[in-house]
Amino acid sequence: MSGSSPKIPVRSLANAKVAIISSSWHLDLCNDLIAGAQKGLAQASITKIEVIYVPGSFEIPLASQLAFEKGFDAVVAVGLVLKGETPHFDYVCQGVTQGIIDVSLKFSKPIGFGVLMCNDMEQAIARSGVAGSKEDKGYDSAIAAIELLHMSK
Repeated sequence: MSGSSPKIPVRSLANAKVAIISSSWHLDLCNDLIAGAQKGLAQASITKIEVIYVPGSFEIPLASQLAFEKGFDAVVAVGLVLKGETPHFDYVCQGVTQGIIDVSLKFSKPIGFGVLMCNDMEQAIARSGVAGSKEDKGYDSAIAAIELLHMSK
């Protein structure tokens, strides 16, 4: 449900290496999601952070796999897919979601899922973490990845 994310205490993971992988579409909004993710990682004392931009959200799963192959402990995936007039939206959303799940399970490493899939820009802004927004999915996805990383230690 929108606006009711759980309150999870942030525990330190100072030695973790995390990639934030972002779509290049809707970059203003994605940069807000990245800022939220960075805030969450900073609260966990994580300083080994690399931001990686990919062309679109569909490329996030492969970029996540490559990040794990390079030794990253976790990924925070952010992006935005907006509904249009064709079924393209459905296929991209399905591919991104399944791809992220597959990569996470293949490597047994967490991927915080912060890819917004919205009907319009108003919904996306409300979830982007900008001042006045209801939610911060960049932050939330970083916290989810951190919590799962603790489980694997």
